[in-house]
Amino acid sequence: MTLDTIDFTVFIAYVAGLLCIALWISRNDHQGERNTEDYFLASKSLPWWAIGASLIASNISAEQIIGMSGSGYAIGLAIASYEWMAAITLILVGKYLLPIFLENKIFTMPQYLEQRFDGRVKTTLALFWLAVYIFVNLTSVLWLGGLAIQTVAGVDWMFGMIFLAVFSVAYSLYGGLKAVAYTDIIQVVLLVFGGLLLSYLALVAVSDGEGFIAGFGVLTDKAPGHFDMILSSDNPNYMSLPGISVLVGGLWIMNIGYWGFNQYIIQRALAAKNIQEAQKGIAFAAYLKLLMPLIVVLPGIAAVILYPELSKPDQAYPSMMGLMPVGIKGLVFAALVAAIVSSLASMTNSISTIFTMDIYKNLQPNKSQRHYVHIGRIATLVALSLALITAEPLLGKFEQAFQYIQEFTGLFSPGITAIFIMGMFWKRTTSLGALASAIGSAVFSVALKFAWPELPFMDRIGIVFVMCILLSIVVSKMDKPSTTDSSVSLEKVSFATEKGFNIAAIGVVVILCILYGTWW
Repeated sequence: MTLDTIDFTVFIAYVAGLLCIALWISRNDHQGERNTEDYFLASKSLPWWAIGASLIASNISAEQIIGMSGSGYAIGLAIASYEWMAAITLILVGKYLLPIFLENKIFTMPQYLEQRFDGRVKTTLALFWLAVYIFVNLTSVLWLGGLAIQTVAGVDWMFGMIFLAVFSVAYSLYGGLKAVAYTDIIQVVLLVFGGLLLSYLALVAVSDGEGFIAGFGVLTDKAPGHFDMILSSDNPNYMSLPGISVLVGGLWIMNIGYWGFNQYIIQRALAAKNIQEAQKGIAFAAYLKLLMPLIVVLPGIAAVILYPELSKPDQAYPSMMGLMPVGIKGLVFAALVAAIVSSLASMTNSISTIFTMDIYKNLQPNKSQRHYVHIGRIATLVALSLALITAEPLLGKFEQAFQYIQEFTGLFSPGITAIFIMGMFWKRTTSLGALASAIGSAVFSVALKFAWPELPFMDRIGIVFVMCILLSIVVSKMDKPSTTDSSVSLEKVSFATEKGFNIAAIGVVVILCILYGTWW
């Protein structure tokens, strides 16, 4: 697939338009000196629709669009479990976790850990998150984004990565989170429009012009195995999606850790006007997650019929983009780049927030608000530079970037989720118990990987999580209770939700039951 002059013109117009809008938002947002709440938490003024759109734009990037479409080609609809189970996870986060964070008025996840435990836990986890965000998340998004640009536009992958980095900096560095969140609305509209259009054209192509409904019937007839949601143990892809464990096992731990305790995701909700607005945004994001498989997985399944000889599954989405008419192709390419750039901007904003508020401010506590914002911007530039330099050496040896992400985040995500869950809901958990859980997560993960290699990755996550919970209980029981009361308390936290949120939650459950009941 190649882009012609009209497509490039459309793409350049989109880039220029987005930059102008971001600068306009930034300049009109704050005419005076910008403080840390303005820059890192958008002055705590985000409405629900900006929160929901920004959550999805931060989440959906090259690994989701290209990787999940490729998984749709190789595995089928079963990969949609990552998206559909995330929808109900978001509802749980909105009801049970978000009220705790907002009541305690936190900027970052490490800050919450300091309030609940102590500075050791905060600093340990802050340094860990900085390392993961830079050398795992940023590098993988830049790497996949560069390869996507090379595949679609024929531009060298390194120049593609540099373009993505410069583009994300150009519209997010000055305005901070507010510029990112409000431009994310444009990104999500474009992403949904482009994805739905591609799915429509794919189904029409599969049906030889008879319509998208007929095309869906052709897909289910010609590729019935691609519509099994629960894989059997003899399926070659069982190690990736281990049957019923997808619904009751490690995927829950991964989702709760990602949507509940991941700084660059939850930061949008922390910037809400109030808890009700944050919960509306979470519910909105949940429904967008239900829609995502139609946008990213279905084109991959259609490619099985239209392009059965692809050498790699990840070629499915770029190949399907060839169905787009001239001009619209450039717009859909813009949607792909938009998703990548939005994720980069979200990650770098969170990196700068954690570094400034949790590391630097402790070392230099009495500086001006302007100084901290300036340090945050420097941290953004340094993080992107490190990611650009290390992307190829780190990811070049992996066949799939998603494998790289899983290998490294999977070492620690069970322990981090255990720390937060125990810290929130068991008062007796001590700082030593939390640190033991963090270290134990890596030790248990590596031990199980080598001792039980045939154990699916997702099942290993679930087992390690249980082991971390038990270790935290044992160590906390052996440790002396804290002599000072934790500043984090659930006594003032209300878990009551508005009627609209409750109706939305029931809707998500009903839709999921229908989806899994139909394609079990």
